[in-house]
Amino acid sequence: MTFPIIDLHCDVLSRYESKRLNFLNGVDLDTNLTNLRAGHVKVQAFAIFVSPDIPQDAKLKSALNQIYYFFEHVVRPENHVVHIKEWSQIATLQAHEIGAFLTIEGVDFFAGDIKIWHIFRQFGVLNIGLTWNNSNEAADGVGDDLGRGITDFGKEILRLNNEHNLLTDVSHLSEQSFWDAIEHADYLIASHSNAKALCPHRRNLTDEQIIAMLKKQAQIHVVYNPPFINSEKVVYINDLIKHIDHICSLGGKAFIGLGSDFDGIGSKVVNLETAAQHQNLLNELLKHYSEEDVRGFAYQNFMNHCPITKGGN
Repeated sequence: MTFPIIDLHCDVLSRYESKRLNFLNGVDLDTNLTNLRAGHVKVQAFAIFVSPDIPQDAKLKSALNQIYYFFEHVVRPENHVVHIKEWSQIATLQAHEIGAFLTIEGVDFFAGDIKIWHIFRQFGVLNIGLTWNNSNEAADGVGDDLGRGITDFGKEILRLNNEHNLLTDVSHLSEQSFWDAIEHADYLIASHSNAKALCPHRRNLTDEQIIAMLKKQAQIHVVYNPPFINSEKVVYINDLIKHIDHICSLGGKAFIGLGSDFDGIGSKVVNLETAAQHQNLLNELLKHYSEEDVRGFAYQNFMNHCPITKGGN
């Protein structure tokens, strides 16, 4: 049995910044087109991630480069990969088509200029995380907490996200920024985070945060990155399933999804090393959960709670 997959995070685009890659079947990419089809991925999110280490005046160019890579390599007609610019398009995908949409992982390249939000919305961005781990003009990140939370500029971004039915991603926010997002964002998501109760990594969510997300009907997409799963040298699929079990125990069964972080992680879960192997996770989940539950984790929970089901678009 196979299920279509909606994966909320991969880092293919930023990898093109340092190396020429083959999106069709290159072995250097976990999320190449061949692997997406083998893993029955129906919709893949592609993050725009600009390194905080590059000079500020080069950051916007890096983000624009990644837009170029998306159009040049991913959403080509011959790939049968469709650019999703509105949530409603997902339901119109044909059987042979894969949907692809853009996200932003840190708005450093906005440089405090809200006009950049409008430009990138025209490019089709549908999910925005204000920070990576660092702090910037919009918010404090989980690795660089300056005690500000989300700034006035960041709140303006959230207002626009709310108005235009974009998701606001909490995965990299500092704790105060997280609670500010809970207060100000209508459409929240954790695109790639696990449960801190099982693994005390700074990027995971506490039970209090998970419960707050669930009260907002916000989705939590579990991440395949071993350091976010446990501290063992070798991590297995059942170790990841424990995070799903824990979120379910807090009442989150209807809000769990997948956010692999493929092409952005240095180590892999055994038998979950590329996008071709998503179904291995689902097959293991079927040993613990009903077919309806697993279908929810794979794609249906996302479809039930993305902004279009709340009056968006």
